[in-house]
Amino acid sequence: MLSEAARGAGYRLIVRDEVSSTMEEARAVLAQGDPGKLWIVARSQKAGRGRHGRQWGSPPGNLYASLLLVAPCEVALAPQLGFVAGLALYDAAAAVTGLDAPRLALKWPNDLLIDRAKAAGLLLEGESRAGRFSVIIGIGVNLASSPPDTPYAATHLAAHASDASVERLLAALSEAWHRRFSAWSLPGGFGPTRAAWLERAAFLGETVTLRLPDGPVSGRFRGLDPAGRLELETAGGPRVIDAGDLYFGAAAAEGRG
Repeated sequence: MLSEAARGAGYRLIVRDEVSSTMEEARAVLAQGDPGKLWIVARSQKAGRGRHGRQWGSPPGNLYASLLLVAPCEVALAPQLGFVAGLALYDAAAAVTGLDAPRLALKWPNDLLIDRAKAAGLLLEGESRAGRFSVIIGIGVNLASSPPDTPYAATHLAAHASDASVERLLAALSEAWHRRFSAWSLPGGFGPTRAAWLERAAFLGETVTLRLPDGPVSGRFRGLDPAGRLELETAGGPRVIDAGDLYFGAAAAEGRG
């Protein structure tokens, strides 16, 4: 199910029927000394999760995947891989659905939207074992279905492309990841990656709310700085945000996201 280019570059694939979570499966094989460049895909998860430990519903038919990378970069550069993964996910969804910007968009820092409804999410975690720094990128895509009871709009790829399938999406995703990661790995590669991400960014120039540890802050989403931090123009002046949850529209006003 991986693309020919991905397999040629040394990426491998493990498919499980059901797991606790693909992130935990990636940790398990990492502990056993796996060299990385490994995609782990499950048909369903019993305990899928998103950012901040939130539960990620995992019914059959959707894509649940984790990519294990061993020593992919310096530790300080690891957060940039979230933008690389976001672009790869965008490219794959575009290939499967035929959609493009502005209907298809990336929400900072880790979501894929279709018509402003969440279609997929990313989770990036670092691991240090025996002197090796590794990154696990978790990817959950609403492919065949989307949860009906979310506090924000959600959608799924098959609602926009009836022939969408896990096999097609994974092949496109593995191909796009290989291409985007190779470009990012070149000297100065984050500059073009950042520019490409901003071309696909949701809510750029709009008023958004960021939920931060010290409370919410609202302002106009101006862009990303050279390190990938969100630039926000607030009533009190410009701010740069390292991490947080971005809310918009009614969800921002009501404290939902």
